[in-house]
This record gives sequence, C-alpha cells and structure tokens, in this order.
Amino acid sequence: MHKRNRWFVSIGLVYGLLGGLVALTHLTMPGLIPGNVPRIHGHIMLLGFVLMMIYGVALHVLPRFSGRALYSERMANWQLYLANLGLPVMIAGWLTMLNWLVLAGGVLAYAGIALFAVNIGLTVRPTGPWK
Repeated sequence: MHKRNRWFVSIGLVYGLLGGLVALTHLTMPGLIPGNVPRIHGHIMLLGFVLMMIYGVALHVLPRFSGRALYSERMANWQLYLANLGLPVMIAGWLTMLNWLVLAGGVLAYAGIALFAVNIGLTVRPTGPWK
C-alpha cells in the first residue's frame, strides 16, 4: 500500500476515535466543548473517519480494479493535504463560531473531494474497443 494511502487510513482511524470522544464528552459533560458540538462531531465522523477511509481504500483498490495506474499521484498527495487542512480549519471555525473559518475549511475540504473525483474518474475511465 502506498504510504499516502496508509496515511489516509491511519488519520481516518484517529478521526474516528476523536469523533467518538467528542460525542461522549458532549453527552457526559454538556458545555465543556464550546461551539457547535453536533456539527463538529458530525464532520469529524463523516469527513474525518468515513471519507479518509474511503480515500485510502479507494486510492489503493480502484486502480487495481481498473488495471491501470492511478492517474496522478501528485493530485492524490494534494488531496491528502487539502483534506487534512480543511477539516481542522472547519472544526476551529465551529469551536470559535467564526463562519468565515468554517467556510475556508469547507472550501479546502471540498477541493480535496474534487481532486479525488477527477483523479479516480480519470483512472477508471473506459478505454479500448468496449468503451
């Protein structure tokens, strides 16, 4: 497995643990975590845990299923940076209730999603006489 893909899976696991901890803390000690805690928890679990897992597994498996190399390793590396910069910025925005910070993080995270879509789309695109 490519080192970057392993990073995606490892970071996803950390986000999963963090998201669970946020939920348990909020349920046992409401008010301890400032800001919009349900959104923080939801995005940590969905963008952090689920999406990072999807990124790591898909970047490893889909090129093998298609019988072709990943279209762009560089694009996948940028995806890692953008996804893991965007989510913490979004979380910081919800902790501080600064909407512009949430928006900035959301744009970065979405850019990572867009790079993933383009990269995987170009990797698994049909080629040959059967397309």
